Amino acid sequence: MRRRLGQVLCSTLLLLTAGNARLAAIENEPAAANSAALGPGTNVSCSRPTTPVEPADPSVTAAISPKFIASQRFRENTSPAAEVRISWLGATFMRRFAVKIEDDTNDLALQIHALNKASSDNQIIAELHDRYETRLADVWCFLKLQANGGDGALQTNAVPNIFFVRDAAGELGAVDTIWGGAGWEIGASPVRGQRQWPSGSRVISR
Repeated sequence: MRRRLGQVLCSTLLLLTAGNARLAAIENEPAAANSAALGPGTNVSCSRPTTPVEPADPSVTAAISPKFIASQRFRENTSPAAEVRISWLGATFMRRFAVKIEDDTNDLALQIHALNKASSDNQIIAELHDRYETRLADVWCFLKLQANGGDGALQTNAVPNIFFVRDAAGELGAVDTIWGGAGWEIGASPVRGQRQWPSGSRVISR
């Protein structure tokens, strides 16, 4: 009798344990589904501006690739004649990125993502896998399309637009653009650390 009672109790405990495991799995499904920091990407394209090559011998000119010279583009200027109204350039951006010259000016298909929750650079990069890196020419291209803060792919509501770009030394950094009313504010920061970008920020990737 005791043996039979023990078997019944053991079976009951097994059933309860299995039921609790299934319940835990069901409860965790929504959390897993919402764990992604990035929303689905929207495809965008942008034709990058290039710096004209000075007239020279045709054979020499043909061998020169168009270059994007950051210092000729990123300048503080909020006048109506400005190519892009820029009201502020951060010291880190000026030191690490404004001195950069990029060789490749081919157009690329890019994607715009919205952050579903506050996230660090490393969390965002991990979700983007090998598609996180963009160029300064991409940043400028998007700014040029919204030179005066009009509607477009970039947000103009004081929430950051984030690009992951390599600086002049080849080190990856986060370049963020915010419309400040009088013009664009452009900053840069290392991708290490636990800085959290706010929910709703836009991330531009390949």
